[in-house]
Amino acid sequence: SLSRSHGLFFSLTQSFSLSISQVGRAPTDAEFCGPRPLGLRLRISPSPPTGLLMVKYIKVTLGQNNLIVVTPSLCFSPQVGRSRSSGLCFSDGKCHIDYILVYRKSGPQSEKREIFERNIRAEGLQMEKEASTTDDVIFLKLHAPWEVLCRYAELMNIRMPFRRKIYYMHRRYKFMSRMEKRINRFRGWLPRKPMKFDNNTLPDLEENESFTAPFSRSRIHHFTIHNKDTFFNNATRSRIVHHILQRVKYEEGKDKMGLNRLLSNSSYEAAFPLHEGSYRSKNSIRTHGAENHRHLLYECWAWWGVWYKYQPLDLIRRYFGEKIGLYFAWLGWYTGMLFPAALVGLMVFLYGWFTLDHCQVSKEICQATDIIMCPICDEYCPYLRLSDSCIYAKVTHLFDNGATVFFAVFMAVWATVFLEFWKRRRAVLAYDWDLIDWEEEEEEIRPQFEAKYSKKERMNPISGKPEPYQAFTDKYSRLIVSASGIFFMILVVIAAVFGIVIYRVITVSTFAAFGWALIRNNSQVATTGTAVCINFCIIMLLNLYEKVALLLTNLEQPRTESEWENSFTLKMFLFQFVNLNSSTFYIAFFLGRFTGRPGAYIRLINRWKLEECHPSGCLIDLCMQMGIIMVLKQTWNNFMELGYPLIQNWWTRRRLRQEHGPNAKASFPQWERDYNLQPMNAYGLFDEYLEMILQFGFTTIFVAAFPLAPLLALLNNIIEIRLDAYKFVTQWRRPLPSQAKDIGIWYGILEGIGILSVITNAFVIAVTSDFIPRLVYAYKYGPCAGQGRAGERCMMGYVNASLSMFRVSDFENTSVYRDYRERPDSPGEPYSYTLQFWHVLAARLAFIIVFEHMVFTIKNLIAYLIPDLPKDLRDRMRREKYLIQEMMYEAELERLQKEKNEKKKNYRAHHNALP
Repeated sequence: SLSRSHGLFFSLTQSFSLSISQVGRAPTDAEFCGPRPLGLRLRISPSPPTGLLMVKYIKVTLGQNNLIVVTPSLCFSPQVGRSRSSGLCFSDGKCHIDYILVYRKSGPQSEKREIFERNIRAEGLQMEKEASTTDDVIFLKLHAPWEVLCRYAELMNIRMPFRRKIYYMHRRYKFMSRMEKRINRFRGWLPRKPMKFDNNTLPDLEENESFTAPFSRSRIHHFTIHNKDTFFNNATRSRIVHHILQRVKYEEGKDKMGLNRLLSNSSYEAAFPLHEGSYRSKNSIRTHGAENHRHLLYECWAWWGVWYKYQPLDLIRRYFGEKIGLYFAWLGWYTGMLFPAALVGLMVFLYGWFTLDHCQVSKEICQATDIIMCPICDEYCPYLRLSDSCIYAKVTHLFDNGATVFFAVFMAVWATVFLEFWKRRRAVLAYDWDLIDWEEEEEEIRPQFEAKYSKKERMNPISGKPEPYQAFTDKYSRLIVSASGIFFMILVVIAAVFGIVIYRVITVSTFAAFGWALIRNNSQVATTGTAVCINFCIIMLLNLYEKVALLLTNLEQPRTESEWENSFTLKMFLFQFVNLNSSTFYIAFFLGRFTGRPGAYIRLINRWKLEECHPSGCLIDLCMQMGIIMVLKQTWNNFMELGYPLIQNWWTRRRLRQEHGPNAKASFPQWERDYNLQPMNAYGLFDEYLEMILQFGFTTIFVAAFPLAPLLALLNNIIEIRLDAYKFVTQWRRPLPSQAKDIGIWYGILEGIGILSVITNAFVIAVTSDFIPRLVYAYKYGPCAGQGRAGERCMMGYVNASLSMFRVSDFENTSVYRDYRERPDSPGEPYSYTLQFWHVLAARLAFIIVFEHMVFTIKNLIAYLIPDLPKDLRDRMRREKYLIQEMMYEAELERLQKEKNEKKKNYRAHHNALP
């Protein structure tokens, strides 16, 4: 029924694999792993490289001599049968390279390497050495045979697929069915999910659509094994080999083992799994398919043209492992949750913009041409008219308006919803990635801990084996010293902030006497802007805290690597958080609060008058601080994350071109090309998580003062995802795929920031902004006092009521200032606080208490109402457990029936053979 002029499109019910031993010829029946479609001869077009071809959707046309031409829409570079030139196999072209060790001929510790390599062979790993074409570097290629993979997969409890999943559909109510039909009809008018990839673009990852169980050699017949060379994917093979290398001895002795120690003592220069080939191709992925998973990740994830697409998390997890996959899943979830926060923040800003002309407070400030304000500094600052603050009052209204309190409550609730729904999202990923029942194996003791406390041992209650023991007094004395070091470094940061305060106090007078009129007339803004820039430089200089954190963490002598990582993470977060936010806290809660009054100023070192807020308030200073620091910090981080490895790799390529010609790199095998890339950060994903957590703090802690923070974070994160993806795929060596079921200690830090954000936003609204003084005036002192309403008309006269009068002759050495004080001719005590001041203070304290209790109640209620596991996921897990037991039982019965039939067949054959 096929026609020569028309092609026939069809999709197979199941993916099938085709092993090609010679390009361009028709494969035989024996080369099919699945049923042969149409029973006709096939030819692959375009011709793939020799090896394994995965076909999901194909186009079939009738060629000459009744030869069916099969055009695959997606094909991958093979994992077996590759040529030696590809650099992914041994010299025989059959054994796949699972791990690479690198050392130099002239390097030290040659005896340890020889013992280590001899023990590697004893474990069953195959080895092959090859010298570099550029210098004295030796590459040690490792391959794990099938028997070794099966043995260690069983020991490591690696879950492998054994049967396709049967999806169970819940019974739907008629009302919900009608609603879904109407929604789907409406969706038909919209574009077809532009942010999702087409089904034929991404591979059909079999392990995500199959039931899995811990691998067992005794039940190997239960597992779906089409091809032994591809049953364990590259990430799993590398993880198994690394597990072996961590337990191989290099000297006689119980603690003389492990690859990490050989890397630390320079026995080996590097150790890494290989990338699966080049991330670029001469042919288009649309017509020729992806050449390998790395190429596919680049085209579907790391390429800037797909910035609006969802991340292929399953493919990321398959290539880089669950730990890195969870980081990008969290980053994508955080970025997606920023959309509503950014939209509401932008609406709050626009609300301030559109209501600017109707703001009574800014109108009164702009019209107050006859009100003279006290100078903001002693010598060079002139008297100012209140109307000179017109622009600042309008800008302040953009951020401090009637919607600010709503936005602060919204962001506190948003942070809770974000964390609660992330737990649900993590549970779904853990289920899909078979991490629900995964538990970290008991960690080995750190070599440093073992060397320090090897003389003191006690019995491990779990393993029953003797292990080094750290005494209680020694442990807590080290913790006290470490805590003291942390406290001292925090004091250093506070001292730096104090230096910024002195700079602001001194330079106000300097800018007030500046020759340029633009700066002279805006001396306070110039002081704030330059102080923020200097503060940013100090922040970057104080990033040397990493060495202090390392010193203090090693001083504590943590027992295991996870304890060391958690301790180091907590210290670095505390250092960076205090370093980044200390100046912001000063501006929000201390600037202009303790300056005294005209005639009785509080002076610094009895010389400089402390800096005062602008007549329009301190919120404009806080906005500038947050905006400049956030933009500069994110720009610098993005440059360093991508710029540094790009420059390093460019310099390496330039050196190789000078030494070996312009096409030297193209002739290198894969292991040498990967070796010339940059290694992943020594602390893993620490820098990536730290950057995003600090940004989360900026987005939530002072968001009441800067509603555009979520929008800036959203724009940065859209770029950040592709920057990180590009870095992982193209600029870094392939990191070791490792497992994890959550984001670790970072989740607790996020919860702590969420709680702190409620408190700080309450104080920002109550103390820093003018929300409470305006509210008190509207209900108590304004034209609408006692009427129970507060509109713009009720704010008439507010500016005048918030100012206090001062007699110029009462100055210390020689108008109006912002405060709630008595007049100089008051019958009572002149310049004392008025009753309105105490009303405002009481209202501020009451607002803080009510706001915190209300928001914390809402947060706890939301956390209680949102379950950690979605109901449909819970039902799927229960059904899967039931189906797995049924399948195991059926498979065991089938095996016993086969054995019984074989015995009967053998018995009959033996009986018929008798004379």
